[in-house]
Amino acid sequence: MKIYNTLSRKKEEFVPIEDGKVSMYVCGPTVYNLIHIGNARPMIVFDVVRRYFEYKGYEVRYVSNFTDVDDKIIAKAKEEGITAGEVASRYIDECKKDMEGLGVSPATVHPKATEEIGGMIDMISTLIEKGHAYKAQDGTVYFKTRSFDDYGKLSHKNIEDLEGGHRDINVTGEQKEDPLDFVLWKPKKEGEPYWESPWCDGRPGWHIECSVMSKAYLGDSIDIHAGGEDLIFPHHENEIAQSEAANGVPFANYWMHNAFLNIDHKKMSKSLGNFFTVRDISERFDLSVLRFFMLSAHYRSPLNFSDELMESAKNGLERIQTCADKCRFVLNNSSEKPLADEEKKLLGEAESFVKKFELAMEDDFNTADAIAAIFELVRFINQNISEASSECVKGYLDILEKLCKVMGIDISEKTEILDKEIEELINLRQQARQSKDFKRADEIRDELLAKGIALKDTREGVQWTRI
Repeated sequence: MKIYNTLSRKKEEFVPIEDGKVSMYVCGPTVYNLIHIGNARPMIVFDVVRRYFEYKGYEVRYVSNFTDVDDKIIAKAKEEGITAGEVASRYIDECKKDMEGLGVSPATVHPKATEEIGGMIDMISTLIEKGHAYKAQDGTVYFKTRSFDDYGKLSHKNIEDLEGGHRDINVTGEQKEDPLDFVLWKPKKEGEPYWESPWCDGRPGWHIECSVMSKAYLGDSIDIHAGGEDLIFPHHENEIAQSEAANGVPFANYWMHNAFLNIDHKKMSKSLGNFFTVRDISERFDLSVLRFFMLSAHYRSPLNFSDELMESAKNGLERIQTCADKCRFVLNNSSEKPLADEEKKLLGEAESFVKKFELAMEDDFNTADAIAAIFELVRFINQNISEASSECVKGYLDILEKLCKVMGIDISEKTEILDKEIEELINLRQQARQSKDFKRADEIRDELLAKGIALKDTREGVQWTRI
């Protein structure tokens, strides 16, 4: 299995720290509002990475945090006249609802920054003791960037090019020894949440939070650290500097980053009026469609969002769901027959699509090619299902369900009960067809269509779908 490592800028064979186990840390959202569809991409992408590792038999410990103390959270609290904790708690709950709608499995642990303050104070103390951090007069603690020789190894930035207070890294403050130093701990401001520390009453800087939460739940060294490409610098770069300076060992062996999501070929922004939350999209599309859309491109490729592309994703997803429904319909309406030799051969051919799927996923989790393999399987099933025995159809469905589960694509049976009136109309139409009263049968079909029920006559019987 090969993973593109941002650290080395090349694909590398995945070798876990501990055989049969994978430790993953994925940076989660800052919870001051509903998550937007840009937040959703890493959630979905790395959920699939996790699912594939589990499919291959690995035991995955997956940690994804909530940043629940931040300037934006504090500003929202002041605006609403409530506490920062109340804002964070509300939007953590809302985020979990959206994640469930997107089919994202809960993390092994979802740590909150405010619950790990003690560990942050400990790591900052260690950094000071080792000469990698210092306290300024006002109680602010800064990381001494030049004390870490490998600074820039993830983003591939030369530290000399960052001199002069490069805006990507410079934090405003006159008490820093070097413009490149960044905040580990900052003094409280009036009306803000704070914690006691050896330096001052205050709160942690953003970067130290993830270093400590990763260490607390996964250890000093982990297999995979992941997030959006906007986090490479300075967030992930600073995490490496802090963690490796404090712990004395490599922080993460593989760094994975998903590319940006654009809206109609433009960067998503409130000022452009093209900013969409997951909740906004849920009013127009089922969130399973958004998930399927996100997986239609390789995670390292920029992804363009538009209504047209979402409609295309919806149609593609329905093709897969319809195939699964057809398999179940045939299973429920066919007599049991032993598996013929020719069918054994066909099931062997169906298994070849599993191999295609796995080859795609093991080449840096190429979900686009993996979905293409699923579509090939769907086409194969549709071509060979008519005369198939129930045992053969069950084999097809098992393969389809197995691959869709890895992708988090829901093709489970929808146990929707039709109204009694609708059932009676379908039965009346069947009676009309048997009596060769095709005019009446067509009238009933049109009546059902007006009620949102589309019928399809197959050799196995009549199938219905709600439209």
